[in-house]
Amino acid sequence: MPGKRSLRDDVETVLIAPEELTAAVDSIALRLTEDVGDLNPLFIGVQIGAFVFLADLIRILDFPLEVEFIGASSYRDKTVPGKLEINNDVASDIAGRHLVVVDDIIDTGHTLQALIQMLRKRNAASVRSCCLLDKPERRECDYEADYVGIQIPDRFVVGYGLDHAEQYRNLPYVGVLRPELYNST
Repeated sequence: MPGKRSLRDDVETVLIAPEELTAAVDSIALRLTEDVGDLNPLFIGVQIGAFVFLADLIRILDFPLEVEFIGASSYRDKTVPGKLEINNDVASDIAGRHLVVVDDIIDTGHTLQALIQMLRKRNAASVRSCCLLDKPERRECDYEADYVGIQIPDRFVVGYGLDHAEQYRNLPYVGVLRPELYNST
């Protein structure tokens, strides 16, 4: 329609097509099935960015599991992380449970590292981390996710749950945002 803004116009290039995302999710699902398929794990999605990935992932897992979300943020409306904030904790007692923390992307590593440490202190039987995307060039701490779908270069990406200022999550692919759109904030 004329006059309506298209989010696709804000994307410089498509970095990961929908078919590649599906293949990455399938690969992670196979590994998770082998590792936790008989443990009735609790999947903990990191809000908000992981919701698309988590939804696609659990729909192809064919074993008993439970799902909760935790609100953890360090970016707000910026492109660089700040202080980690937990604004919505898991409701379940996780003592003795096998956990899989699911996030959209591991960047500096600080968010996942802090979440994993926090959950381990609550006496979980095991805590694993799972990220769709990994930017190893940006790592600032010695933390690697247990399950990673795709390594990507240090570019500012949106789509498939990833956002900039709460926009672009609904794109069906992962794309590189045009720099003039995030350099101005």
